[in-house]
Amino acid sequence: MKIVTRGLLIGGKEVPSADNRLTVDISPWSGEVYAKIAAASPSDVTAAVDAAALAFPAWSAMRPFERRKIFLRAADLMEARIEDAIATMAGEVGGARPWAKFNVELCVEILRETAAAITQPIGQVLATDMPGVRSYAKRMPYGVIAAISPWNAPYILGIRSIAIPLAAGNTVVMKPSEDAPISCGLYLAEVLQEAGLPAGVLNVITDDLQDAAIIVSTLIADPRVRLVNFTGSTNVGRVIGMEAAKNLKPAVLELGGKNALVVLKDADIDYAVKAAIFGAYMNSGQICMSTDRVIVHRAIADRFTAAFTKTVKAIPYGDPSDPKTLVGPLVNARAAQRVSALIKDAVTKGATLLAGTGDIEGDNGTLLEPVLLCDITKEMDIFYGEIFGPATVVHVVESADAAVELANDTDYGLTGGVISENLAEALEVADRMQTGIIHVNGQGIADEPMAPFGGVKNTGYGRFGGQAGLDAFSVTRWITVQEHGHAHY
Repeated sequence: MKIVTRGLLIGGKEVPSADNRLTVDISPWSGEVYAKIAAASPSDVTAAVDAAALAFPAWSAMRPFERRKIFLRAADLMEARIEDAIATMAGEVGGARPWAKFNVELCVEILRETAAAITQPIGQVLATDMPGVRSYAKRMPYGVIAAISPWNAPYILGIRSIAIPLAAGNTVVMKPSEDAPISCGLYLAEVLQEAGLPAGVLNVITDDLQDAAIIVSTLIADPRVRLVNFTGSTNVGRVIGMEAAKNLKPAVLELGGKNALVVLKDADIDYAVKAAIFGAYMNSGQICMSTDRVIVHRAIADRFTAAFTKTVKAIPYGDPSDPKTLVGPLVNARAAQRVSALIKDAVTKGATLLAGTGDIEGDNGTLLEPVLLCDITKEMDIFYGEIFGPATVVHVVESADAAVELANDTDYGLTGGVISENLAEALEVADRMQTGIIHVNGQGIADEPMAPFGGVKNTGYGRFGGQAGLDAFSVTRWITVQEHGHAHY
């Protein structure tokens, strides 16, 4: 495998880090070095913000049709690169083909929706009690925005972190995950540059994991950075939020999930099993929206669990480049060890393994056979802990009320699903679930670029997507115009 070497993107140019350091990007399936990546220092962060600040006046003033053309061209370019993008994601983060293909396709649609968002209304005419005055509220770009994005859905979450901020007229300094610096950052920037994005409007800073704290701290502390957006774990998000607050800057945070799929007594069992499989095991369970808990009514629990177990045991897992593979490796050995430890802890404390073993497989210690557990109690780490791996649990409850109570027994609140042929009951249950997103007769993994995306409780605050995203990445200014006469002072 040819090893790629990539620099930082600052001011429209690929440059080495200030001290010429490199870090390695490891393929989780092969265990080999996939790429050598520039490892930024704090001075590189400052240079990137310099470039973004310099580019802001012209970008924010660019006519909307010109900006729109860039995003439409980028969508076409990304669509034309679909096979190359899939291969890049498989090599860099171990994404199985179905998941990688979905990532590219949704990335394309986010770019197109971003193009449409550019010409959305940018303000309102307000009522006023001042004689001869017209009063307006107008959305304005913040300026330079920091975007910190994760590895698990690199094309989706990478483009989401930058597209709407750019559409709103901001410039961006992006720091992609150390586990996906290419697919989550440099690859997307390359496509946008080819589409005509001006130099300095998007800058990409890659780093070594050991330097992440100082890189992020330097970025957030720079007074020219006016807003921070972060997608990732709740633990890291809490630190990001505190850093932003310390510097009196707003933040948009999309963090962890402990998502529940509620299967009520009137559910179509075959359909519910398919939904649970998709929700729990897509991308090896490494999605913030993954189904960590399947809560099923006692009346159908035996039939559902038997069918669910049989299907989990048949899931093809292994090499992400094999088109038949549905569950590939975890992103690195640390992640596999953490998930395995959750499973082993549960079994030691009395949980029953219905499928899988929790044992780590593969030459590089990154593969787990899909796991299904039942008999879960609160003493087990997996009860409250986010799994973020190819495992889920089944809880059996006696009523819809008990299902709601259990679904809400978490510090997280991102997404969830309710399945039942009794639509009235399903809607009533959904209304009581404490999540930012809920899908009736669907599972938790769903994303559309025009929809407001985000959670409640420890899943964070702010929204990506649609009008809510435009509002999050712009600041509202009140403007008055004395059209007739003079004000009396």
